[in-house]
Amino acid sequence: MHRSRVTACVLALAWAALASPQSQAQATAPAGAASAPAASTASGATAPAAARAASAPASAAAGQRVEITGGREGDTEARRRSTAAKIVIGREEIDKFGDASVAEVLRRLPGVTTPGAPGRGGPPRLRGLGSGYTQLLIDGQRLPPGFSLDSLTPEQIERIEILRAPTAETGARAIAGTINIITREGFRRRLNDLRVGAGFEHGATSPGLHWTRNDSIDDFIYNVSLGLFRPQRITDSESETLLTRRDDGSLVEQARGTLHSVDKRTGVALTSRLQWRLGDGGDNLVLMPHLFHNEGRTDRDFTRTQSPPPSPGDLFYDSGTSDTTSHFTSLRLGGQWRQRLSPSVRMELSGGAGQMRSAFDTMRDEFQNGVAGATRVTDDYGRTRERSFNLTAKFSGIAVAGAAPSAATAATAAAAAAAAAAAAPAASASAPAPAEHSLVGGLEVETIRRDETRVYTDNGVVQAGEFGDSFEASTLRLAAYLQDEWSLDAHWSFHAGLRWEGITTQGDAGDAGSASGETRPRNRSSVTTPLMHLLWKPDPAKRDQVRLSLTRSYRAPTTQSLIARPSINTRVPASGPGAATNDPTQPDTAGNPDLKPELAIGLDLAFERYLDGGGVLSANTFYRRVSDLMRRVTTLETVSWSAFPRWVARLQNIGDATTMGLELEAKYRLDQLVTGTPAVELRHNFAFYRSRVEGVPAPDNRLDEQAKMTANFGADYRLRGTPLTLGGNLNIVPGYRTQLADDRAVTVSSKRVFDAFALWTFNPAVGLRLLASNVAPRDYTSRNEFDYTDAGIGLRETAISRGQSYTNWQLRLELKL
Repeated sequence: MHRSRVTACVLALAWAALASPQSQAQATAPAGAASAPAASTASGATAPAAARAASAPASAAAGQRVEITGGREGDTEARRRSTAAKIVIGREEIDKFGDASVAEVLRRLPGVTTPGAPGRGGPPRLRGLGSGYTQLLIDGQRLPPGFSLDSLTPEQIERIEILRAPTAETGARAIAGTINIITREGFRRRLNDLRVGAGFEHGATSPGLHWTRNDSIDDFIYNVSLGLFRPQRITDSESETLLTRRDDGSLVEQARGTLHSVDKRTGVALTSRLQWRLGDGGDNLVLMPHLFHNEGRTDRDFTRTQSPPPSPGDLFYDSGTSDTTSHFTSLRLGGQWRQRLSPSVRMELSGGAGQMRSAFDTMRDEFQNGVAGATRVTDDYGRTRERSFNLTAKFSGIAVAGAAPSAATAATAAAAAAAAAAAAPAASASAPAPAEHSLVGGLEVETIRRDETRVYTDNGVVQAGEFGDSFEASTLRLAAYLQDEWSLDAHWSFHAGLRWEGITTQGDAGDAGSASGETRPRNRSSVTTPLMHLLWKPDPAKRDQVRLSLTRSYRAPTTQSLIARPSINTRVPASGPGAATNDPTQPDTAGNPDLKPELAIGLDLAFERYLDGGGVLSANTFYRRVSDLMRRVTTLETVSWSAFPRWVARLQNIGDATTMGLELEAKYRLDQLVTGTPAVELRHNFAFYRSRVEGVPAPDNRLDEQAKMTANFGADYRLRGTPLTLGGNLNIVPGYRTQLADDRAVTVSSKRVFDAFALWTFNPAVGLRLLASNVAPRDYTSRNEFDYTDAGIGLRETAISRGQSYTNWQLRLELKL
């Protein structure tokens, strides 16, 4: 807490210095001006060329000359013009560290956290909240099933937008916020971008090659990206399980284990964007084929010791090995057609169809007391196929309040649209000038069909019942929305929307379930979400503004959490020899078709100051009231897959929760703070979070995986007179404890990840980059506690996992041909 106060004070002092009129007057050049197109996106961002043109007086004569100037705006300017609050990260910042994947870029962005060990991470999350609270989009569309962020390289990304509150157009499944990844459009200028390099971590080498080509033939523009990679990863970890009495703390049982894992994979990612311009009004047709394939093998060696020794007949091992082979293939074809129906109305159809296939096979051998030959051999095989289709129809246009558009206004709007299309082909709507409304409405449909087969054998015996059956599930999602963005005057801008979304999920009962008369599990839910955003500029001549958002958002249950077939804990068999009632610490898992979506009422209030010469200071507060919170609950049930009662863990709606926080961000140059100092680019962001789950005893009854704070400190500088650029970033997430229920708690250690890079630019077409990620690595520890009663004795099981982390070095040659 003391460190949190210190960092907050440091930021406050920097804020005061930068916000002073003297500091702003001293700024002379933009800080990190980006070359991203001034494109509107699904978030309602504004295209400045269109906005300037649309601001022409409505009373202009039909013969009046209208001059349109198109161009590009920086990331900071795009952020400032948007009515809905968002953070924009452009090409310059994306390229800065030379990351190998988009996932590595995301973990350094403001308010983003990743679970797991330092330097390894996982899916990006906003505001410290767990899985399902953050919405991930690609070009304004939800990630297709089976899509992996690892299949996208930073070279394919134009910019990344972080929306702190949802909009009707982007979708309301974003309680924590939305990360929208905008891919690069094709360029008419021919360009080959080649990057060859390798990563080195803990004795493993991971080579990679990424090639991107842009070119055009008349009105046809294409972009092709190819990535070849062969990552290797070596992991060492330790575990310890303690069973103690709750009354006196005496030790009942202790078990320790070690794990050594070697993972080797080979993959290819091939994507392209084929664009045909269909005239001068911004009409175009785009096709986006995508292929991603990944296959590999993971070998594990593990040991286990237990004190006191296990009882005769218990399933026990003191060493073992496992070998897993797996492959994953994703094929998808996306498309987009933009057509102008009138000078002020445009239609856009977008969609895609795809298929994902994956399979794995894990062979596990367990040994005991050095006896030759395995005492237990298991084989776990699974295969999954998922097919998906989605279609979105969107209409957008500009309407003049109180009057029909005149001929001059229509001509101005058409010219503005053409200019916006030239500067930003992806634009979907323009910011309205005073007395104009920018309307967007749309319909969405998405279908997903998933087929799974899983077979588990134990010492050659196939586990009977539902555990070995095939599984089918289907999901249908429908949505409709309407939103309006308008400006009352130079001070006030509004953004209001209404969205309805319904999801129907249905599975099958399986062969064993059908024989026993079980019905097909089915879940249907729908949510209506009103959303409002307000932008106020106290003095339009200055660069300060205040934002207010009042929204309703939700978190939908996943297909697996709704209708997943039972997964049996293999340490205590459910049928056959050795079948018995399992322990609550080793439960089976299953879906819950009665789950309801979480609903959240949200309030966001932000102040922003945009510095002369580039840079921004912002302070944002938020509040979310969540109802029908979903959390995993373990109960003793009479089940169809065993003759014995079994402890089963399922997600359940347990009640309500609240979360709130303060987010501070600063981007500026050092010479804006202190005159005469080097022009070092500085980036700081801090976030402080609090949450409370009702019905769970305090303290620490926070939402899952939400730390008390996060912080990032970043800087980079190009040395004067040399082709060398240096930079670094420090990410800090303090450790925290979460009380999940009356009888369960989890504690995780702090994470500090420092990344640094050096770029030597030989000429504009050749550069050599060195990246060190997770410098000075620290081990990562998690601790799970579970209280239960056995034979009238209160017990506590404590499971401790300690994982090592490592520094990852990457060396890359970058060529532009």
